[in-house]
Amino acid sequence: MRYIHRTAVLEDDCPEIVGTSAAIQNIKALLRKMGPTNSTVLITGETGTGKDATARLIHRLSPRNKFDLVAVNCTAIPETLLESELFGYEKGAFTGANHSYVGKFQLADRGTLFLDEIGDLSCLAQCKLLRALEEHEVQPLGGRRPIAVDLRVITATHQDLERLVEEEKFRSDLYYRLNVVRIHMPPLRHRREDIPLLANHILAQLNGGSGRCIEGFTKQALDELTGHPWPGNVRQLRNVIEAATFACESKVITRGDIRAMQMSSAPKPSYRYDMPSMIHTAPAGEMDALKRALEYTDWNFTHAASILNWSRMTLYRKVSKYGLMRPAGQV
Repeated sequence: MRYIHRTAVLEDDCPEIVGTSAAIQNIKALLRKMGPTNSTVLITGETGTGKDATARLIHRLSPRNKFDLVAVNCTAIPETLLESELFGYEKGAFTGANHSYVGKFQLADRGTLFLDEIGDLSCLAQCKLLRALEEHEVQPLGGRRPIAVDLRVITATHQDLERLVEEEKFRSDLYYRLNVVRIHMPPLRHRREDIPLLANHILAQLNGGSGRCIEGFTKQALDELTGHPWPGNVRQLRNVIEAATFACESKVITRGDIRAMQMSSAPKPSYRYDMPSMIHTAPAGEMDALKRALEYTDWNFTHAASILNWSRMTLYRKVSKYGLMRPAGQV
């Protein structure tokens, strides 16, 4: 009879962040204090550590939660479109502007604006953002007068903004404007004691969404999860568990199910945590980014998918679409 290890998911007022480690408890204590304020927040941490979940929690704890949380991924918007996306435009402002467009600043009025991956903004975009934040107003393209906005700003980045400021790649005045309250999300390898709790929490979510009913993990499976370095952090953990639920042929996820997802080998010693950023900014587009992610992870589909923020099924479809094949000699 296999031993099923279930770790109770504790109920608290911060369910978006799962964990009982000292680092997580300190973060929750800080969030409870500053959540109800109007302070600007900068969230830092590696890719996949839960910065977006933390932003949602801050918004939920604030009096602005009756209004919208508007999220913007700064890496997903071309620089040429960023100004119109953030500040909007009027009909006829440029060729093809057949109707007016309300920008993200206006949509977040009285609510919260979450700017993810703020470190990837160009210098010109940083200048325009700083002006909007300082003056509490935006000027839509083609508009005759500025529009006042009242919102809370939360930003996040996996980059070292202090280093970018020293290298003059990020404006120091914008940095000080954003870095009012600082929250650093620790990597999963620094809070391994939270992994069993996280694993069961993720499994409960997956069971509810898929209609499946996996009862839990064997102790050996949880030991396997706890011992892994998780370069992709919580996002990678979720992807591996999701894949394991499909590989599982019983009601219990075993060590074999976990190892079948090719996540048991240690990362290369030369692993660089800025690699996901390099992959996303590949100049040749989607296929090149996919090839770089696969090469970087030695064709570990789970890890590559987590870096690209794709599901494993999406990654499989893209590999098939571009006719990519694992190089000879790689297993």
